[in-house]
Amino acid sequence: MKKNIVFFLIILALALALAAILIILRGDEDTWLCQDGQWIKHGNPSAPQPTEICKSKTASIYVTKPQSNEIVSSPLEIEGEARGNWFFEGQFPIQLIGETDHDLIAQGIARAQGEWTTNDFVPFKATLEFAQPKATIGTLILEKDNPSGLPANAGHIKIPVRFRAAETIKVKVYFNNNKLDPEFSCNKVFPVEREIVKTEAVARASLEELLKGPTNEDKTLGYFTSINQGVKIQSLTIKDATALVDFDGQLEYQVGGSCRVAAIRLQITQTLKQFPTVKNVMISIDGRTEDILQP
Repeated sequence: MKKNIVFFLIILALALALAAILIILRGDEDTWLCQDGQWIKHGNPSAPQPTEICKSKTASIYVTKPQSNEIVSSPLEIEGEARGNWFFEGQFPIQLIGETDHDLIAQGIARAQGEWTTNDFVPFKATLEFAQPKATIGTLILEKDNPSGLPANAGHIKIPVRFRAAETIKVKVYFNNNKLDPEFSCNKVFPVEREIVKTEAVARASLEELLKGPTNEDKTLGYFTSINQGVKIQSLTIKDATALVDFDGQLEYQVGGSCRVAAIRLQITQTLKQFPTVKNVMISIDGRTEDILQP
C-alpha cells in the first residue's frame, strides 16, 4: 500500500515538474513580445503595450515612432535608435511604399541625432511628406546605408502601417482618339474619366493624370496622346479665371507639325477648362510664352 502511495506521489511530482517546464518554454500566451524593435501582441494581452523601448538583443535598429500598424498621415515623423554601423555619414535611407514594392509613396533620409561613429545605439529622426495615397495599407522601410554594396553589409527593417481611407473625386482628361476622329483633325479631343484622391489642387492633379497618358484599356478604345512622355509641371496658378501653367522643356522636345502642336494645346486647355474657375489658359515653357510649341 505504502509503495503505491509513494509511486503515485512520484508520478504526481513528475507531472507537475513537466507542466512547469512547458509553461516556462511556452511563455505567457497573452503578452507583449519584443520583435525587431517593435512590441507585438502575442494572443490577446489584457495589459497595455509596454511604454519602455523595445530592445531585442539581436536588433541593430528599433523604431519608437510610428508603431506597427499605426494609422499614419503626412507629415510622418519617424524616430528611433540604430547602432552606429547602420549609418553612413550620419544618415540612412527610408522609403514608404503602398501595397506593392513598386508603389513608392515617399522617400527620404533619416539623420543621426548624435555621434554615429560608435557601436552603441544612436537616436535618429526623419520626416516624410506625401500626398494622400489610395492604398489603405503600406510599409515603412528603414534601410541600412551600405556604400560598399556588399550583401553581407546590407540590412533593413519593415514597419507595417495603415492609411485612412482616401476620399476620391472624378475628373476628366482629354486625349485624341483615332476611332472617334479617324482623320485626326487636330482640333478634336475627347474626355476620359479618372478617379483621383480629393485635393484642393484639383486642376494640377488633373493635369498630372493627363501627363500619365492613356491606360491600356483607353488605347484599345482608340485614345492616344500627342504630349511627350516625361513632361513635368513646374507651376500652375489660377488668377482672374486664367490658368497659368508652366512646363519643362520636354513638352516641346522634337515636337513638329502644326497639327500635333494644336492637339497638345487643346489637350491641356480642355483638361483645365473643365473647372468653372478657368475660362482661359496660358501655357509657358521654362517661363517663356513666346516662340513655344512651334510647328
